[in-house]
Amino acid sequence: MKTVIIDYGSGNLRSAEKATERVAAELGLDAEILVSSRAEDVLAADRVILPGVGAFGDCMGGLTSLEGMREALEEVVVGKGRPFLGICVGMQLMATEGHEHGNHRGLDWLKGTVEPIRVPQDSGLKIPHMGWNELYFSDRAASHPVLAGLHNRDHAYFVHSYYFRPEDPETVLASVDYGGPVTAIVGRDNIIGTQFHPEKSQAVGLRLLGNFLGWTP
Repeated sequence: MKTVIIDYGSGNLRSAEKATERVAAELGLDAEILVSSRAEDVLAADRVILPGVGAFGDCMGGLTSLEGMREALEEVVVGKGRPFLGICVGMQLMATEGHEHGNHRGLDWLKGTVEPIRVPQDSGLKIPHMGWNELYFSDRAASHPVLAGLHNRDHAYFVHSYYFRPEDPETVLASVDYGGPVTAIVGRDNIIGTQFHPEKSQAVGLRLLGNFLGWTP
């Protein structure tokens, strides 16, 4: 089983790689974890992880600058239905459009936009949303295999100033309260994404990564 973590110059790759390798070893999985910027590796992958750190437009530009990568992702994730996990901006790139420093087209796998987090002026909350926050799961999340063993008020680690606002509320699997609801997990069919960083979220993140490695949608 080959899991490819895409290297497009915008991800916390070492931490994501180490966390995924650790989970695979703990679960006794015969899993190859490969960090790669090559489209041919994505085409041969059994599952794909797309991390992301930075601005939406920069990350999308970095991804599409890799020869054949956009086409490989479409073939593997959309065409063949292999499991896909987007992390932080990697999750946001699944949107139709991002509005960070202008308007930028995304992968358009989940209809919606990436918008700035807005908090009440008298709330004392700061942007970016940084640190631990409690997850609140939708009813649909209870049956999702990647979220098995996770519970309301579990804590995850966030660092972001923009959030994904999907058109279809059914695709929101979990949110956090930060001056109002902020999308924390989205998913549909064979794709799932977390705004938080699983590799920094200790037991919660490791459980999610382990579930993803065993997921057969």
